Amino acid sequence: MSEVSIQLLSEPLWPLLNKFYRAHGSSMKALKGGRLWVARDTGIVAGLCLTPVVGGHWLTGLFVDPAYRGQKLATRLVLRAVEQVEGTVWLFCHPDLQGVYDRMGFTQETLLPQSLSERLVRYKRNKPLIAMGLKS
Repeated sequence: MSEVSIQLLSEPLWPLLNKFYRAHGSSMKALKGGRLWVARDTGIVAGLCLTPVVGGHWLTGLFVDPAYRGQKLATRLVLRAVEQVEGTVWLFCHPDLQGVYDRMGFTQETLLPQSLSERLVRYKRNKPLIAMGLKS
């Protein structure tokens, strides 16, 4: 494997991130209005989306190609993306992933913008989730 680079994906290339998600059987989608970040080797090997919300950004769509897992690529990608934004970065994750985000500096967050709070209530009807945040 060559050196993986992390970069903001330009808007004309956004469909490539959705293609990456689909290729791995993920239901994730890049959100319009967000900033899409990717890790690339010969192609996209990881991605995420940061969408502006009141008081900060919402991190969604973090996915790493299984062949690239265990290399702290998710951590590198998240920390590179969040250094470019102001305010709090919030995410929702399964409770089993809390330790991963703790190590990145996220903490369990109870004060969410209303739009995210409402979303979390809806999402929790179908799966266990916790909200976490990172103040930048």
